[in-house]
Amino acid sequence: MTKTFKISEAVVRRLPVYLQVLGELHKRDIQTVSSQELGNKLDLNPAQIRKDLAYFGEFGRKGIGYDVSYLIEKIRQILKLDQPLSVGLVGAGNLGRALCNYNTYLKDNMKITAVFDAHAPIVGTKINSLTVLPMDSLIEKVQELNIRIGIITVPAFEAQNVADRFVEAGVEGILNFAPVILRVPEHVRIHYADFTRDLLSLAYYLEKEGETENEPVVD
Repeated sequence: MTKTFKISEAVVRRLPVYLQVLGELHKRDIQTVSSQELGNKLDLNPAQIRKDLAYFGEFGRKGIGYDVSYLIEKIRQILKLDQPLSVGLVGAGNLGRALCNYNTYLKDNMKITAVFDAHAPIVGTKINSLTVLPMDSLIEKVQELNIRIGIITVPAFEAQNVADRFVEAGVEGILNFAPVILRVPEHVRIHYADFTRDLLSLAYYLEKEGETENEPVVD
């Protein structure tokens, strides 16, 4: 049974990582795995893994570890992937099309089921099995398909308007790729995917010319 206290975002974000590794083990017909083995694969402290999973129940057995198939099933339930979950995407440009194309290979119950765009030349075109729909059909289509998560891949100046449409339609979560902070009601969860921010922060860790490895470390 899930415990009633609030689970931190960091824990929730690690669950899909665990699921991915467990899926790879399952493909190799590995039936059990220890927290130590998971930690080695993920470069995480095994105690952290055990603590994360313990928030949701007792899934492992002392001296044996975790049953891979069982733990996959439980994490999928925790992430609500044991039931169909429809996703809507706004912005059928290069990034939006790439995400829709990737959608073909997703094996979980979470799938992009509708894509929208405001530009007339794009509306009506096909991305795999999806037909790009006009923005004025978003609210009706979101409700018809029971879309609970929205993805925004439009320019920054259009993003807030798209978020407002999603909220009006009843979407509960938004993944925003636009480089702008959005305002949504408290009951709507929003995550940001910022390629530029991540790329710039990655540059910090590159070794500079002439720089030695014995740089001071500041906590």
